[in-house]
Amino acid sequence: MSAPLRHDWQNHEIEALFALPFNDLLFQAQSLHRQYFDPNAVQVSTLLSIKTGACPEDCKYCSQSGHYNTELKKEKLLEVEKVLQEAQRAKDSGASRFCMGAAWKHPSQKDFPAVLAMVKGVRALGLETCMTLGQLSREQTEALAAAGLDYYNHNIDTSREYYAKIITTRNFDERLDTLDHVRTAGIKVCSGGIVGMGESQNDRVGFLRELANLPQHPESVPINHLVKIKGTPLQDVADLDPFDFVRIVAVARILMPKSHVRLSAGREQMNDQMQALCFFAGANSIFYGDKLLTTSNPLANDDMALFKRLGIHPESRTVHEEDFRRQISSHDVAAYYDATAAH
Repeated sequence: MSAPLRHDWQNHEIEALFALPFNDLLFQAQSLHRQYFDPNAVQVSTLLSIKTGACPEDCKYCSQSGHYNTELKKEKLLEVEKVLQEAQRAKDSGASRFCMGAAWKHPSQKDFPAVLAMVKGVRALGLETCMTLGQLSREQTEALAAAGLDYYNHNIDTSREYYAKIITTRNFDERLDTLDHVRTAGIKVCSGGIVGMGESQNDRVGFLRELANLPQHPESVPINHLVKIKGTPLQDVADLDPFDFVRIVAVARILMPKSHVRLSAGREQMNDQMQALCFFAGANSIFYGDKLLTTSNPLANDDMALFKRLGIHPESRTVHEEDFRRQISSHDVAAYYDATAAH
C-alpha cells in the first residue's frame, strides 16, 4: 500500500527529516520512492530557450536579467518551425518531454499566437509539452490548456522569507497565483526552486514546505543547484555542500512522494557519484542535452553512459488518446498520428 499524500507538513517535521543520519534519510526516501515509481526509470526532458535575454525581472541568479551585465547575447522569439525542428531532434535523442522557456515577465499579446502554435506542433510530434513564460493571466492559461499544453513550469525559487532577497520585481504571492491559474486550467504543474543561493537551512525547510502544502503537489519538482553566473549578484556566493544538496532531494521525495523530482540546473558541476546518490535519494527526472536555456549541461552521451553504469533507463511516455482528443482539435490529432507513423 502506498503511503498517503500529506499537505499539512509542519516546519519541525521537515527539520527532523533534515537532521536524520544521511543513510537513514536516503533509505527512507528510496523506500518511499519505490511505492510510486520504477526505481530504475528516469524521465528525460529537453529544454530550449525560445526567447533569450533582456528579461525585465531582477532575479539575482539569472544570466537573462536585463539588470545585470552577463554578456549574454539577446535573441528574439524563435520561429515556430525552428522550435519544431529542435523538438524533433530531442525526440530522436530519447527525450519524452520538450520544455520551452522564454525570458519574459509575462507573454506579450503579439507573441502569444506563436507560443500556442509551438505547443500544438510539439505535441503533434508525440512529445509531452512544457513551457515557462513567466507570469500568466487566467485567460492566457486557459488558451495554453486549449492548445494542449501538458506542463507549465513556474518556480517559487526559495522560501517566502528569503524571496525578497533574490527577486524584487515580482512578489511571492504572484507566483502562487500563476500556479493556481495553471492548476485550475487543468495543466500539470512543474514548480521547484534553486538552492545554494546563500539561503539558510530554515529557508530550505520553508521552500519545500510551501510546495508540499499546496492543495495538490506539483507533478514535477525541479531542484536546481545554483550555477554562479559572472555579472550576477550571486556570482561569489559560498558553495553548497554536495551532501546538503542530496539531502534536499531526499526530503523533497519524502514530502512529495508521487511527484517527479528533477535534477535541473547545476548537474554539470556534479560528478557521477553525486548524481547517483541523488537518484538513490529519489530524483527521477533530468534535463537532457548540452544546454539548459543559457547554461551548459552534461553531454547527452555522458548521461546515457551514466545510465548504463547504474542500470537506469529513460522513462517511457504513453500518449493516451482520450486525453489527447479532449485537449486538441481533431486536425491536430490526425497530424499527430501522421507524424508518429512516419517515425
